[in-house]
Amino acid sequence: MATTVESPHPRTGRSVPLPVTVASWAVLVMIVGQFSLVAAVPVVITVFGALRHVPDLAVRWTATLLAGTYAVPLVVWLTRPDGARSLSQDMHPLSFGLIVAASAAVIVALHRTRRRHPSAR
Repeated sequence: MATTVESPHPRTGRSVPLPVTVASWAVLVMIVGQFSLVAAVPVVITVFGALRHVPDLAVRWTATLLAGTYAVPLVVWLTRPDGARSLSQDMHPLSFGLIVAASAAVIVALHRTRRRHPSAR
C-alpha cells in the first residue's frame, strides 16, 4: 500500500514570493514619504527574499544594489557625531535618488521575471 505525504505548506509555483514584491514597493513609498529609517525593514525583507527565494539573477543583483545604496547613507548617519535627528533629513539628495532608482529596478526586475515565467503569478 502506498502512502502519500502531504506538505503543510503546499507550493504554489511562484518564483517570486509576494512579500518580496510588496516589500520592494514599500521601500519606494517609504523613502519618498520621508520614512527612511523605517524603510530598513522592507529593504531587509526584499534582499533576504530575493537572495533566498528568487532564482532570477537580475532580481538578486538589483536587490543587492538596493541594499548597498541604502546601507551607505545609513552608516554615514549612524557614525556622524553631528548628524541630523532623522535619516531622511541627513540623507543627501543623490543618495535619495539612488535608493529610489534601485528600488524601481527591483520592481522592474520582479515584473520581468513574472512575465518571463508564467508560473510565477
